Amino acid sequence: EVQLQASGGGLVQPGGSLKLSCETSGFNIGAWGMSWVRQAPGKALESVATIHERGGLESYIPSVKGRFTISKDDVKGTVYLQMNNLKTEDTGMYFCAKGWIQPGGLRGQQITRGQGTQVTVSS
Repeated sequence: EVQLQASGGGLVQPGGSLKLSCETSGFNIGAWGMSWVRQAPGKALESVATIHERGGLESYIPSVKGRFTISKDDVKGTVYLQMNNLKTEDTGMYFCAKGWIQPGGLRGQQITRGQGTQVTVSS
């Protein structure tokens, strides 16, 4: 059974940083790309960052590029999202998802995702 458990969210002021983690089980993340998707209040689910199965290739939506970094540890089976210089528009529920998911709107694409972690950016 595939399991994806995100953690590390919280309340942070604009300009602050958070590092999200996603513990996986039930599959070998070394053979899969991985992604972080978010659900902002009143908005559709979107992929914000994705990483190739072998690492070394990442893609981000324009609004987070240069501020967010996705990485994965295949040995630990864990995916990370380092978020710096957070902005109020980064507020939302963040989920990790299995596979390379092109950044942007999902347009009805079916994805495998686990429980999310809430990120709130507010002063």
